[in-house]
Parts: sequence; structure tokens; C-alpha cells
Amino acid sequence: MRRKRIVIGCLLILVICASTFFGTLGGYLAGRFGNNSIGQTLQNITKNGVEVVDEESSVTKAVEGATDSVVSIVISKDVPKYEYSPSGDGFFQQRQQVGTTQQEVGAGTGFIISSDGMIITNRHVVDDETASYTVLFNDGTKKDGKVLAKDTLLDIAFIKIDGTNYKPLNLGSSEGLKVGQSVIAIGNALGEFSNTVSTGVVSGLNRSIQATDQQGGSAETLSNVIQTDASINFGNSGGPLLDIKGNVIGVNVARSDSGDNIGFAIPIDVVKTLIDMLNSTGKIERPVLGVRYIPINADFQSKNNLKYDYGAYISGDTQTNTVGVIPGSPAATAGLKDGDIILQVDGKKVDDNNPLPNLIQNYKINDTVNLLVYTGGAEKNISVKLVKFEVPN
Repeated sequence: MRRKRIVIGCLLILVICASTFFGTLGGYLAGRFGNNSIGQTLQNITKNGVEVVDEESSVTKAVEGATDSVVSIVISKDVPKYEYSPSGDGFFQQRQQVGTTQQEVGAGTGFIISSDGMIITNRHVVDDETASYTVLFNDGTKKDGKVLAKDTLLDIAFIKIDGTNYKPLNLGSSEGLKVGQSVIAIGNALGEFSNTVSTGVVSGLNRSIQATDQQGGSAETLSNVIQTDASINFGNSGGPLLDIKGNVIGVNVARSDSGDNIGFAIPIDVVKTLIDMLNSTGKIERPVLGVRYIPINADFQSKNNLKYDYGAYISGDTQTNTVGVIPGSPAATAGLKDGDIILQVDGKKVDDNNPLPNLIQNYKINDTVNLLVYTGGAEKNISVKLVKFEVPN
């Protein structure tokens, strides 16, 4: 007990001395420079990198700023309507269809990106062309949504609602994201709880995933996505992933069913390219190289005695009588042929993390790309102009 009192006594003396010293120093600075100069000095310290951030208040502020811009998207369609009537023996009922009825069959999330009602969501949210889509705001306002465009590569779609003076979210940048930085996910959780907020960090970058719908179908590969531990539940699809300042850095797209709090978002920088394309042309057009191919991995290399364990092996299908290089395509014009291996696109290696279609889709129609191709027993650089081309059915 005595030792504790001594320690407390020493601490008390230190506190008194420190208070006296800093009080005297503060008075001197105030008298010497004035209160405004002291404030300016503190601001300069902040600008030089010593910044104190209250994360809780920052999250609250970011969410408050996004509330009017994040919307729920309700999916409705006509489903069969039945009536039941007693059967002749009186023990069973007979079911008979008597037309159809409009019914909610799903839900997702979106967010406003323009004052005239342009909304970003996921393609898989609005992929049913027989369904109708209702946009629901946080205050209960409902608007009919019209699907404007759906991207064939990224799981991104755009819908439009009538009206003006909507509040768009600020689109930030996904370049320079750091693992461990704080993020905020907002969405229509489970299709029931609109504007549900979850927080977390960037858990990983440049992930490649195989995404499917809830029934395990419609598989597609998504590359270079952001991984986060912020909860992304069913219904969150299409919602924004925000940084701590409330800027959109990604579009929530998928979650892992095999682990807790493993979610993924499409980086906003690649989405901006689609926005520019839609604003300038009114539609989303993707360049097509015009090849059918098999992704090379170590197993395919071994079975086919190939020189490389990566790349895109150009190959047709004899069973369906299709060729690897589609006639009239940019690839055909450039002289590519069946059996060639595309190794790089403008210096970027073609592999599981960078599939050939994803690399090509970084370009616009009429761009020229340089391919490193293994052909005729040697590596060769081939330039290809990605002109507009429709792949025949």
C-alpha cells in the first residue's frame, strides 16, 4: 500500500509540473503569436501528416452522406396463380391455374451516380428480362427502374429512373487501396433490411473468384476484385463499398459461402470506364479479339506436352465444327491461327489471375494491342487492332 501511495504521489507531482509547464508555454505562445497563430500551427501539423481521425464519427458521417443515394431494387414478375377445388371423391383438392399474379421474387441494391437518376447495380440483379424492377429509396419513395445497359464481362448494370435532383454518391478511386484500410458496405441485406451498414477492412486485392448464383448456376470468373471482411449478405449485391470518407471504391458483388465475412467488390476504376462509354455512346460495347481458346495450366501443359504452363491455347472444337480463330475477326486479320498460344497482352502475362478476356476488355474499340504469341515454334510479337466485331452465333 505504501509503495502505491508513493507512485500516486509521484504521478501527481508530474501532472502538476506538466500542467504548469504547458500552461505557461501556452500562455507564452498566445501572447507571443496570438490564438490564431496557434490554431494555424496545429493545422500545419495536421497537413504534415499527423492527423487524428475519430473512426466512429467518420463512419457515421459517411453513412449519413450516403443514405439518400443508396437504393433497394425489388424484382417482380408474373407467376402462375392457382385455385384449388375439391375433387370428385371429396378427399383431395385439384389445382388449376387461373392466370398469373405479380409477385416479388428477389431484391438487390444500387446507388445513384447522377442527378438525373442513373443507378449502378450488378448485372445478375437485373438479368431477368421478363421481370420488372422497382427502385425503393430509404424514405419509402418508389420509382420504376428501366434497365439501360448490362456489361457482358463485369457483373455491372445500369438502370434509370425518372426525375431530377437526385443525390449521387461521389466516385472515388480504387487505385492505391491498401490492405487493412477501413471500408463501409451498404446494402439491402437479405432483401429485407434496406441501407444496412457493415464495416470492415480491405482484406485482399486483385483476387480472382468463380461466382455463381444462389442455385449454383450461371458461373462466371471475376478477376482483380477487392476482398473485404465487411459483411456482404444476400441482397447487398450492387451496393457501394465506401472508404472512410464516403467515396465509392467498389461495387459489392459476391460473398463466400465457405467462410465468414469474406466478401468481394468490383473496383470502381474499371466501372468508371463503363460509365464513360455509356455516357458517350448510350451503350456498352466491348472489343472482341475473336478466338476460342483453352486456358493453359500445369495439368494441360503436361497432358499436351506444351512448352508453357500458362497462356491461352487457341483451339476450335471438332465436335461442334468450330474453329479457334473466327473468320473476319481482329485475330484472323492479324494472322493468328489454331494451335498458337497467346502468352502476353501488352506485356501482361495471360494466366489464371489475368484471363485473356479480362485483359482484352481493358481496351476500347479501335485500340491496338501487342500480343506475345508462341507460333511456329518461336515467340513472336503480333499487333492486333480491336475493331468492332460481332461474334456469330
